[in-house]
Amino acid sequence: MCKVMAITNQKGGVGKTTTTVNLGIGFARHGKRVFLMDADPQGSMTASLGYIEPDDIKVTLASKLMDIINEAETDPCEGILHHAEGVDLVPANIELSALEVSLINVLSRERILRSYIDILRASYDYILIDCMPSLGMMTINALAAADSVLIPVQTAYLPVKGLEQLLTTIYKVKRQLNRKLEIEGILPTMVDFRTVYAKEIFEKIHITYG
Repeated sequence: MCKVMAITNQKGGVGKTTTTVNLGIGFARHGKRVFLMDADPQGSMTASLGYIEPDDIKVTLASKLMDIINEAETDPCEGILHHAEGVDLVPANIELSALEVSLINVLSRERILRSYIDILRASYDYILIDCMPSLGMMTINALAAADSVLIPVQTAYLPVKGLEQLLTTIYKVKRQLNRKLEIEGILPTMVDFRTVYAKEIFEKIHITYG
């Protein structure tokens, strides 16, 4: 059974990409078949895996989703990059921003990504989605397609404050689009327990969310 996990937080710089890459490679080193999906137009995960110029890549997540929208018959494996660390990757670049805008006029726009993932499920044990730092249409698509969501959060006041809005969105998606969606957990990142501030924020997360 394939598990689809969205790694998301609407705030940038909290370690989403680092978490996704390391979790995926960790699974691969334990013999799992892992597919990493870069769902951020900045292409941070694509670049971090060594593909330095994401904008030069011809086949990306945007083009695969456009094929789904246009009901084009294409090879679902086309454009998938096979990394030396044992993970597969569908890259992203700035074209994903344009696609997100165009989704507004698409029928069942919240489920386009799910249609692509359903094609891939049989080939992998884990599909990990690195979401963009926003609660836009692509993030909603990721939550609608995922089995669970992992929330990296920096141990600082503003990132923790934003958790409430993110959780509200997750519960709304669960009610309206994806009843099986569960919260995998909240992952504190960049924790420096040498400071009282980090300890207090960490304790606040633990007390508030369990």
